[in-house]
Amino acid sequence: MAKTVTAAEMKERERAANEAGLLYIQMMENAGRAAWKELKARVPALRRLLIVAGKGNNGGDGFVMARVAAKEGVQVRVLLAEGEPKTADAKTNLARLAETAAEIVRDTEQAAFGADTVVDALYGTGFHGELRPDGAAACALMGRERERGAFVLALDLPSGVSADSGEVAEGAVQADATVTFDCTKPLHFAKASKPLCGALVCADIGIGKALGERET
Repeated sequence: MAKTVTAAEMKERERAANEAGLLYIQMMENAGRAAWKELKARVPALRRLLIVAGKGNNGGDGFVMARVAAKEGVQVRVLLAEGEPKTADAKTNLARLAETAAEIVRDTEQAAFGADTVVDALYGTGFHGELRPDGAAACALMGRERERGAFVLALDLPSGVSADSGEVAEGAVQADATVTFDCTKPLHFAKASKPLCGALVCADIGIGKALGERET
């Protein structure tokens, strides 16, 4: 059973793992690949994948998924919902998409292309408060795609939900499944936010091993 930590505690676990030799960029790689494995198990026939990416490391996890999926022959479109990534590791993984046939778009209006699966890689554990206009538009897009029949997988948490309080912003994403990494977060069990997560999976990305924790 995974333990539950706050956003600040998760950041500290990542920092300690990085110092122990599991570099942040490897954690991102592990997270993206773990989420892709879970998505393939749930949607084995997926052919067209839309990844809605934010500016932080949640978006970076999505870029890893995009690269792996595209190299496996999936048609991939990536929406940079709020512009270019801001973190170094996310920038690196966006640049690596140039090795693939993945398409990058920057306009929410151009993002929809009949995808059978949508990945919510917009906001991670740092989100709180209200959705910004571009984020709200991206969340609305994901909602429309789900209504159309697309399967929605959220990375770490559905965008628009506060990790620690479980507070749900207006326009937050409804996911069919959520893959969180290393530990669960309070929002996964809060009354208001738990239903938005859909099926919850906690993926091992190597942090526990790096910290010398025994498997339970």
